[in-house]
Amino acid sequence: MQSLKRLVASRRPDSLIRRTRNLSSLPVNKSADDLQNQVLVERKASSRIAILNRSSALNALNTNIGARLHELYAAWEDDPNVGFVVMKGSGRAFCAGGDIVALYHLINEGKIEKCKDFFRTLYSFIYHLGTYLKPHVAILHGITMGGGAGISIPGTFRLATNRTVFATPETQIGFHPDAGASFHLSRLPGHLGEYLGLTGEKFSGAEMISCGIATHFSHTEKLQLIEEELGNLVTDDPSVIESTLEKYSDVAYPEKISALHRIEVLDKCFGYDTVEEIIDAMESEASATNDPWCNSTLKKLKQASPLSLKVSLKSIREGRFQTLDQCLIREYRMSLQGIAKQISNDFCEGVRAQVVDKDFAPKWEPPSLEKVSNDMVDQYFAPLSESEPNLELPTKQREAFN
Repeated sequence: MQSLKRLVASRRPDSLIRRTRNLSSLPVNKSADDLQNQVLVERKASSRIAILNRSSALNALNTNIGARLHELYAAWEDDPNVGFVVMKGSGRAFCAGGDIVALYHLINEGKIEKCKDFFRTLYSFIYHLGTYLKPHVAILHGITMGGGAGISIPGTFRLATNRTVFATPETQIGFHPDAGASFHLSRLPGHLGEYLGLTGEKFSGAEMISCGIATHFSHTEKLQLIEEELGNLVTDDPSVIESTLEKYSDVAYPEKISALHRIEVLDKCFGYDTVEEIIDAMESEASATNDPWCNSTLKKLKQASPLSLKVSLKSIREGRFQTLDQCLIREYRMSLQGIAKQISNDFCEGVRAQVVDKDFAPKWEPPSLEKVSNDMVDQYFAPLSESEPNLELPTKQREAFN
């Protein structure tokens, strides 16, 4: 189909730039209906809508949701009556990421295999979406963080609104930006990906459309009209879908306090080779300008796990030269290291401090950047043991676009 060729062409690297709760299987007392209802489906003229339906948990991802999405998307891709797919969330969030509290408890209970199953399931779906042969629209209304970005950014279109809040806050909980984040952050303009990945700073919908995280921006009052018109379309042509999104698009400008108004300073500081150099550069800028943005950025960096900062910087830098499948396979290894407690307990400590006990005083180990050795960082990127299989992705059957 000519429309398919246009879709494949639109998924090149340059168009990509334009373009957190239960991480485990649910308890056994959950009924089949409960599990099915975590992803609702609406059938439209020639499209299907997948609705993330855990609004009480901000539509956080679990193994069941990842598996259900993969099952649905595979069936829709093979169905000639389905021209394109839409994903959205129920309630006030698109998706807040993974269920880090449940993962925290699973780790402490020694149920590591369930954690691994989650990562395998989610990352496999993300790769499926990143190689999807039909147009995809993600309506990013509300909170869109961590894994929520992972299950939307690889698709064709991403619609942000004036109520969208985007972030990759993993360093603040002793983890690393995952779910394909090292791929999509590294492809943002300049060193914006390093800034977002290291600080976990929030971006508005206006900032998302300005830097390319989102492909379209509309005010919330237009969402119903957009969804109705998309639902009436009978097409598999991405250009037709794009015309509909553009019809209701609004112009949006980042606020004066936005990092995007300081992109030259940001690129200069976050372009350095090490976290220590980045912080030194930011401190120099803060002293010279007394800019509240510099002070806020420094505060975020100093609150984060020192080990996570170094691991995340290396991950984003490596991601810049890797394909989506390579990033996901590497991030899988890193995630297993992050939950194993062999290098550090920072992930569990971060979740405890930020979400469980909420004392907001994590005791990072190591406690400072100078005590984070190169060997500790390199261990995150090392091959898994012979007894531990790597993430297997169908790269021969589904070749990554970039």
